[in-house]
Amino acid sequence: MNRWLIRLAIVMVGVLVFPYRCPAPLIYRTGEGWTYESVGGAKWERARAKDQLDVAQEAFDKKEYGTTLKAARYVVKKWPFSDYAPKAQYLLGRCYEERKMDERAFKEYQKLLEKYPKVENFQEVLERQFIIANRFLGGQWFKLWGYIPVFPSMDKTCDMYEKIIKNGPFSAVGPPAQMSVGAAREKQKDYPKAVKAYEKAADRYHDQKKVASDAIYRAGLAYNKEAKTSEYDQSVAGKAIGTFADFAALYPDDGRVPETQKLIGSLRTEQARGSFQIARFYERYKRWNGALIYYNEVLLKDPNSPYADQAKKRIDALKGRASSSSTPK
Repeated sequence: MNRWLIRLAIVMVGVLVFPYRCPAPLIYRTGEGWTYESVGGAKWERARAKDQLDVAQEAFDKKEYGTTLKAARYVVKKWPFSDYAPKAQYLLGRCYEERKMDERAFKEYQKLLEKYPKVENFQEVLERQFIIANRFLGGQWFKLWGYIPVFPSMDKTCDMYEKIIKNGPFSAVGPPAQMSVGAAREKQKDYPKAVKAYEKAADRYHDQKKVASDAIYRAGLAYNKEAKTSEYDQSVAGKAIGTFADFAALYPDDGRVPETQKLIGSLRTEQARGSFQIARFYERYKRWNGALIYYNEVLLKDPNSPYADQAKKRIDALKGRASSSSTPK
């Protein structure tokens, strides 16, 4: 009995003493992984914000990104209103960028611009965000939990560009970010949203000739792509023609004008084709008057198209039927 009491006492002492003798607890931080830290303060901790930032910067220079993240985050958390907090927040973004964790880096840069909008390297941070967004526009995959590549996403990429535009609409990267929203929507084949993005660029940056002309031209191209996917709705082709016509009128000396004239010609032919198909549809169901209206539209939209000769023949063939069907009995 006494032996069992002695053993129990030894176990209890061990349980009570062990935590105080454990050399380092295991700590997990998102983006950093598991690390051991000594009880009573880590080696990277300092009592002053400046000294703490120095630790973070020195670690970053040595590419010791785990220590940099801990030291920089400690500055931001403990001294958020100090003069050293913006630089610490910047280092968080730089660390994640160096670790190829672009989405997390973008978010840390976004926190920097939102919390410290007067940061001295504001433009550089915007440019870093723009470069990151461009990588995703190029097809880079977003990562689950920051580590596992899962899928590319133009919606999330557009969200990045929108944040950049909101941060600095008239900065050096504001106009190209707005244009990139249109490019991302085109990759999705969402041409109406692409057109809206380009039109917004043309309107907002109308005093920047290169941006505005590119925006109108690319809006016309997006309409043109949408027109090729439309079977009976030829109004999209009309919008493309109107946009290209505006482009030629506003920028007559632009080297792309001859190309837009060719596109207008092909779009008119596309309109004629659409009208011809609609006319054939009406004719198939013996709606002679409706067929005549659309055969005539073929001649109006593109009298030189290959559909024009066929439309003329059908008009001649249907005139008698249309008049007889409309005569009251």
